[in-house]
Amino acid sequence: MSAAGLSMPSPPWPRPAPTASQILGPAPPPISRGPGTTVHAQIEDWLAELISVGRLAPGDRMPTEQDLAAWLGVSRMTLRHALANLARRGLVTRTVGRRGGTFVAESKLEQDLTTLASFSEQLRRHGMVAGARVLSATERPAGPVAAAALEVPEGAPLYEVRRVRFGDGRPIALEHSLFPAATFPGMLGCRLDGSLYELLEANYGQRPCRAKESLEPVTAGVREAEALEVKEGAALMLVERTAYTDEGTPVEFARDLFRGDRTRLVMWTSELPARL
Repeated sequence: MSAAGLSMPSPPWPRPAPTASQILGPAPPPISRGPGTTVHAQIEDWLAELISVGRLAPGDRMPTEQDLAAWLGVSRMTLRHALANLARRGLVTRTVGRRGGTFVAESKLEQDLTTLASFSEQLRRHGMVAGARVLSATERPAGPVAAAALEVPEGAPLYEVRRVRFGDGRPIALEHSLFPAATFPGMLGCRLDGSLYELLEANYGQRPCRAKESLEPVTAGVREAEALEVKEGAALMLVERTAYTDEGTPVEFARDLFRGDRTRLVMWTSELPARL
C-alpha cells in the first residue's frame, strides 16, 4: 500500500482551556483599588478560596492568562503575580509547551501537630500509603544541642536515622532523627523503613506520647532539593521536635523538613483559663 493510502491517526491535541466565565461565573469578584491592599493579593486570595471550597478541583485547568486577566479587568502582569504566589504556596502548578497552562494542584496533606502521631499514622488517617527510604543509619556522639534535648552527656552514643518519607509514592518529608543508643540497644539492626514510633513501642516498650515542637520556614538546599524532588530554593517547613514518653523521658530529637507545596501544618488552640 502506498503512503498516500495509509490512514494516519490524528495527533492528540490538548483540550483547550475553559473560559473564565465558563468555570467562574458571568461576573468577576469586586476588586478594591484603594490604599491598604493590592490587586494581585485580592486575586490570589479569591482564587485560593475557590480552591479551598472545591469550586476549583485538583487537576482542573485554569483559563488562559489572557482570558482571565481580561475577565477580571486587570493587566496580565498583575494576574501573573497572583498566579506566581499561588504556585509558591503549592495551590497551582504552571507548565509550558503545547500542553501547558495553569492547573489546580493536588490537595495538601494536613499534619495535625496538636496530638503526637507518627507520619505513618497521619497518612493512614488521610487514606494514603506511607513509605520510607532510609538514606543513612549510623551511630554518632551527641553534640551539645542533641545532648541537652535528650538529657544525655555530650559525647554519649546516639543513633542517627535519616529518611525520605513518601505519601502514595511521592516524597513529602525529609526526616533526621536522633535516639539515645543506651535506651534502644540494637535499634540499627531493626527494619527502619516503617513507623519508628511503632518500632520503639513494639521492641522497647517506649512509645513517645508528647513532644515539644518548633516551626520555622526555610528553603531547600541542593541536597534537600534532590531528596524531596523540588527545585533548589523551594519553600520547606522545618519542624524541630523533642519527643517524650508518658513518664517524661526524652527519646527522640528530630529536625524534619516538609515540602511546603504538599503539606499544611495544623494546630488547635484554646483560651487560657481566666484565673490564670
